[in-house]
Amino acid sequence: MNNHSLDDIVSAYSRFVPHQFLQLLGKDSVADIALGESLEKKMTILFSDMRDFTTLSESMTPRQNFEFINAYLERMESVISRHNGVIDKYIGDAIMALFPTSPDDALDGAVGMLGRLARYNEERRKAGHRPVFIGIGLNTGLMMLGTVGGRNRMESTVISDAVNLASRVETMTKSYGTSLLITEHTYCGLRDPSRYGIRFADRVRVKGKTQPQSVYEVFDGDPPEVRAAKQKTTRLFERGVAYYYFKEIPRALELFEECLAGCPGDSLARVYMDRCGRYLETGVHEGVGEIDLTVEWTKDIEIGHPDIDEQHRQLFDHVNRFAETIKKDRDFTLAGPVIGFLDEYVRTHFKDEEDIMERQGYPFLDVQKDQHERFTEHFAALKREMQESDGSDWHFLLFKIQVLVVDWLVHHTCGSDRHLGRFLRLERPATG
Repeated sequence: MNNHSLDDIVSAYSRFVPHQFLQLLGKDSVADIALGESLEKKMTILFSDMRDFTTLSESMTPRQNFEFINAYLERMESVISRHNGVIDKYIGDAIMALFPTSPDDALDGAVGMLGRLARYNEERRKAGHRPVFIGIGLNTGLMMLGTVGGRNRMESTVISDAVNLASRVETMTKSYGTSLLITEHTYCGLRDPSRYGIRFADRVRVKGKTQPQSVYEVFDGDPPEVRAAKQKTTRLFERGVAYYYFKEIPRALELFEECLAGCPGDSLARVYMDRCGRYLETGVHEGVGEIDLTVEWTKDIEIGHPDIDEQHRQLFDHVNRFAETIKKDRDFTLAGPVIGFLDEYVRTHFKDEEDIMERQGYPFLDVQKDQHERFTEHFAALKREMQESDGSDWHFLLFKIQVLVVDWLVHHTCGSDRHLGRFLRLERPATG
């Protein structure tokens, strides 16, 4: 009979409950964790899933299946750990991981996973095996981290709308033929998005959400020749998307054809080209996040502070007038008034909110400040781009106003600011 020391037992348990998870909960040992313990924290969540795993597994024995999955997961786990990630769970060949440090760590980890997969596929090719392909989705937001289960069986988990959206985005990689997609929440949280090969992918309607969510493709993990070609055609592709959303389909089709001429392996450009072709045949526009939607103000959005709620109402009024005007009259000069309003809004509203949070002891003040700073940087870059424009590319600039400015502000109001509202109404969450 083996005599295991306490250190051996603790070490064994740490492989089931990661030490980083214990640290997040403020625990020294797995023995200190109780059912139902939780805290709220801003994190980036990663979902990855293997493509066509059923087809792969059918050619293997059960033992070979286990050996294959473990060989793959071991390689992915080391990359995630190296970028400060914590694996929450394995779901067969799928991985769910948390990055409590920053969206940059999460994205670096995701790109690293794709790089490690490329090397693994080279090993498989030399051994005469088929390559493995995966899809990865990232989303960033506040989420509850804790333990769930019963008296005899519990596990760590995270619960949040942000988790559901990350899972949905990973699923979308299948239909777009892409390896890595991130949400606008992750994109806007990056310290320097220009470090990466990123382009706008789509606006999608998520179950339970009224406002479309923007999704971005990150192509740093693509093969070198595809990555270089996409880098050259990014502006061309995003202009095509803008024309598509404004339903100027013949021009969009020309741009996507040009993209594919420069990068035949651009699956996302082919998805849009096919959409354009179906539109010309049927008249059905497949964009689920129309560019000119108005946003309804409801009591649910109110945070309970009269000054902040009035500023939010004014924001929604200006956003809706902008959308309605663009719908009627596609005129680039119409962007001027809404940009002027937003310029003042960013300078005064963010400061007012932060002052209230500081006075009230809001535990996520740093999170809000970071979001405000990142948005201010994106907004300043957009204003510079507008100032340098001669107006000939107004479709693209109006589209960027929508996805980089209007969508962000509406989502911030309906998400982060509602969280502040719950705190102000004394529904104070656990903090981390």
